[in-house]
Amino acid sequence: MGHMPIPSAVPSRAELIDHLVRTRIAGDVATPRENNLSHYRKLANGDRHYWLGLELGDRWTDEQDVLAVMAERCGVVDDPQHRSGQDTIDPELTVGALDRMASVLRKAAEASERVLFATGHPGGLLEVHRATAAALRAAGCEIVEIPGGLQADEGYVFQFCDVAMLERGATLWHTHSPAPMAAILDALAHEGRPLPDLVVADHGWAGCAGQRGIDAVGYADCNDPALFLGESEGTLSVVVPLDDHVTNPRFYDAMTAYLLDAAGLTAQF
Repeated sequence: MGHMPIPSAVPSRAELIDHLVRTRIAGDVATPRENNLSHYRKLANGDRHYWLGLELGDRWTDEQDVLAVMAERCGVVDDPQHRSGQDTIDPELTVGALDRMASVLRKAAEASERVLFATGHPGGLLEVHRATAAALRAAGCEIVEIPGGLQADEGYVFQFCDVAMLERGATLWHTHSPAPMAAILDALAHEGRPLPDLVVADHGWAGCAGQRGIDAVGYADCNDPALFLGESEGTLSVVVPLDDHVTNPRFYDAMTAYLLDAAGLTAQF
């Protein structure tokens, strides 16, 4: 799969769906059913690690309710008796969410909004966020520059290619934690700087922003149900279902090109 051809031009909707399935960004994904159900259960049992910065209260204490939302918004198998083996992400839902995200990005560009980008998945989604940030900057948006010297979760919060990330020991860190985003927003407020109009992120970075009342859109895997619950409650504006760490990060390029084209933005690859 590492040598799979990657579309060089903006794909049509049908071409993108085919690409998503072939690269397993959607369709039959690598995340096993057992892992998905385990995360749904832990969220329902109140394990805040799986809340991704959202305050879910006691509204999602039934694992079956979580599964129902994930089947509706992500496309996982809706049969509660399916306990192991293959699980799925519906590529139609992925592209539909990309179209809705594109509408948000188009409005941000038209209004020259302040936009903050962040990722807890630098190994997979960094280039998606970087290219989107570059396109919005070229369209006249202000890409929020985070304050310097921030720390969270025993690491440093810093910006690389206009994208905020967590760094530990000279390594970009995979994190679900909302603490790095909280550190950014608290520092902006402390400095008297305006908060972002829009946050484009994933994991706890997106959840924290949405919980703070900031317009937030992002990406989430089928084993990260919290953001989809947040979308269903209106705390997040758009959540795109996808496998957030496939074997080659270049596989996301076609998706990014489609997103930016749908938003009326010129890709800055």
